[in-house]
Amino acid sequence: MVSEVKQISGKAVPLIGNDIDTDRIIPARYLKAVTFDGLGEGVFIDDRKALNGEHPFDQTQYQGAKVLIVNRNFGCGSSREHAPQALAKWGIKAVIGESFAEIFFGNCVAMGIPCVTGPSETVKQLQELVTANPEEDITIDVENLQVQIGDFTTPVVMGEGTRTAFVSGTWDACGQLVANAEQVKAIAAKLPYIGWGKLAA
Repeated sequence: MVSEVKQISGKAVPLIGNDIDTDRIIPARYLKAVTFDGLGEGVFIDDRKALNGEHPFDQTQYQGAKVLIVNRNFGCGSSREHAPQALAKWGIKAVIGESFAEIFFGNCVAMGIPCVTGPSETVKQLQELVTANPEEDITIDVENLQVQIGDFTTPVVMGEGTRTAFVSGTWDACGQLVANAEQVKAIAAKLPYIGWGKLAA
């Protein structure tokens, strides 16, 4: 299935700090947008302004990164879908962390962004390796639950149900509906309250 997510490879960006909430990821004023287009420009915008170009998302060596490496309880706070959307619009395709807020994690899964976890020592080591070698690609093997950068390989954790959904492509509810459109129409035609035949005509 085209929606299978078995492996993500690319440059990484380390973001150090615990309890980074969704309002820091994308401030509430950006929630007025009708679509998610352009949200990437606003990701961590207040932190970035405060750090005057020194935030990892502004530093040259991390531009084009696909993997974000965070610490504990990332994505806590309000349950805004805009947070993972903003990260995705900036270019993030996977996140490694110590732990994630449950709703943030669920929103990432719904978008096809795998979030894997590891012990604090492992996450710190990955952040340090990326800081020392920002041009080196990191690979998240979702299928085998491993992360590799250079000579360093470490196991990571993801719930079996979530891992299976990524590997099989079943995380993509819309994709499944489109792929099974004929079956959807057939079942809808049998339901008296749908009136599919009249609508299709």
